[in-house]
Amino acid sequence: MNLKEKYYSILSKYIPESAVVEIVELVFKRGVHLKITKTRSTKLGDFRPSNSSRGHAITVNHDLNQYAFLITLIHEFAHLDTWNNFGAQVKPHGSEWKVTFQRMMTPFLSNSIFPSDILESVVRYLNNPSASSCVDQSLMRTLRKYDQEPKLFLEELPINSHFRLKTGREFIKGSEKRKYFTCIEVTSKRKYLVNRLAEVEPVI
Repeated sequence: MNLKEKYYSILSKYIPESAVVEIVELVFKRGVHLKITKTRSTKLGDFRPSNSSRGHAITVNHDLNQYAFLITLIHEFAHLDTWNNFGAQVKPHGSEWKVTFQRMMTPFLSNSIFPSDILESVVRYLNNPSASSCVDQSLMRTLRKYDQEPKLFLEELPINSHFRLKTGREFIKGSEKRKYFTCIEVTSKRKYLVNRLAEVEPVI
């Protein structure tokens, strides 16, 4: 099995089958090192530009469902293209990245790749893409329906619930504040704003 066939085989397990060929071509045309990583609580993926010891590198968390994985992967490819075209002089998620991400997502906006509900949410999200698909609550809720293991979000817990974040820190849920809840950390008693779509585990 050559390297391209290896990428076909691996990526077929993580993204929709109808998107594999185009993604593999992107990997080889850009000469990027793609790594699938363990779960990271602070990010879904990242892009690291080339340095003296290696070329461009993209990582994506292994535990994303196939649609979230694909969107995250293209998000990082957009960072790569933005870097190649504009260097480090532009903002990471500025207008240059947004236009690049919109352009790179367009070939994938198809019912042969995304279910209709995700496709509709992605199209809305692309009107003004943000730093992460996690920031768009409508898209995240839609993507969540396709997770193999259901996740519990902070917004689903009653006020005054005791919960644990993926980082292990424990909080008491307080009042709502736009996209966040004001929560009190159990150990320090300090107040923090926690995203309403943060994945949580109830503490009994």
